[in-house]
Amino acid sequence: MKFLITGATGLVGGELVQLLLAKQHTVHYLTTSRSKIIEQANYIGFYWNPQAGKIDERCLYGVDVIIHLAGATIASRWTKAYKQEIIESRTLTSDLLFNLVKKTPNQVKQIISASGTAIYPESTIKVYDERTTENEDSFLSYVVKKWEDSVVPFQMLGIKVCKLRTGIVLSKKGGAVPEMVKPIRLGFGAIMGSGEQVQSWIHLHDLARLYYFAAEHQLEGVYNAVSPHPISNAAMTKAIAKTLKKPLWLPSIPEFVMKLVLGEMAYLLFTSKNLSAQKITEAGFRFEFEELDKALAALYE
Repeated sequence: MKFLITGATGLVGGELVQLLLAKQHTVHYLTTSRSKIIEQANYIGFYWNPQAGKIDERCLYGVDVIIHLAGATIASRWTKAYKQEIIESRTLTSDLLFNLVKKTPNQVKQIISASGTAIYPESTIKVYDERTTENEDSFLSYVVKKWEDSVVPFQMLGIKVCKLRTGIVLSKKGGAVPEMVKPIRLGFGAIMGSGEQVQSWIHLHDLARLYYFAAEHQLEGVYNAVSPHPISNAAMTKAIAKTLKKPLWLPSIPEFVMKLVLGEMAYLLFTSKNLSAQKITEAGFRFEFEELDKALAALYE
């Protein structure tokens, strides 16, 4: 197959590109930096500028599947201007891709879009799945709704649309885990708040495999990209400390303290998302890292 990937140089994109190339597929990728354009036999870069509405239409030549990972990180202080960037980095890019596909002869059969778990309500007890119609009333929930809506128009072109709502990604290369590991390594790790908030997670390797699985099986609709075994913040913090062989001696950190440090972004540390992986496992996907201990061991032992 031939893939077009946005966000190919990011955490998830980098892992996915390695997997696809290892399986002898061809990857086209879009970049906003002309200096990052590479032309190899099966790995070719193309320029785009979503803010200016510019995109190299050659990126679509021969492409079967679009994997849309582009989006500004949410792990940065949420000023009013940056909130707008978070939204536009997801919706403007989708619009640009849609308009290109609509006007350019192509053979695209499917688009797989990254999405988030923030759309789900808060819960430590109730487990939510993709059939849930309740939405959380928060900025990130609004972002996810706009994000997912932005790829729906592809269906009008006869293209299958798949959305992967991704939990906390476990990786040494980036994301939340290195930030949790730093203070624990230094002996200053602590549980956030009550520690009861549930964190639905997935190992980076499994997430890349899941994107490939969705393409291979031409999946449509929404799927939770999370391990079958979510875990509380307290249990995750203790598991990381155990893996690193470091003690936890500090008291838990209240939410108001982290709000003073991080502003509204502190929400990420205290939100509770208890999510089901049943739909993707029933589709036939098998996780290599179902249990947190095994996932952490693969990263840090």
